[in-house]
Amino acid sequence: RRRGGGSPRSNARLSSDSEMASDEEKIYMAKLAEQAERYEEMVEYMKQAAMGASGDLSLEERNFLSVAYKNVVGARRASLRIIGSIEAKEIEKGSSNATAVGTYKTKVEGELDTVCNDIITLLDDNLIKKASNPEASVFYLKMKADYYRYLAEFAKDSKKMENANLAADAYKSATDSAAALAPTHPIRLGLALNYSVFKYEVQGETSDACTLAKDAFDSAIAELDTLDEESYKDSTLIMQLLRDNLTLWTSDEQDQ
Repeated sequence: RRRGGGSPRSNARLSSDSEMASDEEKIYMAKLAEQAERYEEMVEYMKQAAMGASGDLSLEERNFLSVAYKNVVGARRASLRIIGSIEAKEIEKGSSNATAVGTYKTKVEGELDTVCNDIITLLDDNLIKKASNPEASVFYLKMKADYYRYLAEFAKDSKKMENANLAADAYKSATDSAAALAPTHPIRLGLALNYSVFKYEVQGETSDACTLAKDAFDSAIAELDTLDEESYKDSTLIMQLLRDNLTLWTSDEQDQ
């Protein structure tokens, strides 16, 4: 095979192949970063892969993207809960350390804010537009809603309200798109789980949260025999979480 020169067409093909290899390499590096538990780097590799892809991400790639951001944000959410608890104790004691704890909390909140807005921008500017089927569309809209929910969890006053409203809008859009999926589909069930938690914890709409969770659970139960083997484990796990939440929420309401 001739190595030099080549027609413009063959050069274009080589260029295309190298881009493909480059995208494959990013996915491989994301997997490697996950195994090494270096989630910040996993985020960067998946972000590059998502931005470089000409079409939609595959199911596996979407899951990698989700795992990457979930771990980076999850670590900060956990930190903020711990710091918030310590801050409350320091304030209660009238300790002079309360100011330092508050400053530290603001720093971590800033990190959370940056990562959440990063994935929301990637979804809005890139991935939602490229969604090639209802499954991908629901996945991305649910992700967008989840990250606005995480922002709302720790925001104050008008910012909290703004993020909560944006989360609600995205959850509603995702729910509309999810009508195209089977009631037993793990993405549809996962959406119902997260949307109901949002309604209960962020919006304080306890009755609506219970109704949403119960409807999703009952609809899935009615079609349980249609579940394929591949989705069975994921779907039944989420159904169990829906039922656990319902049990907890209804007992809370009875206690009140």
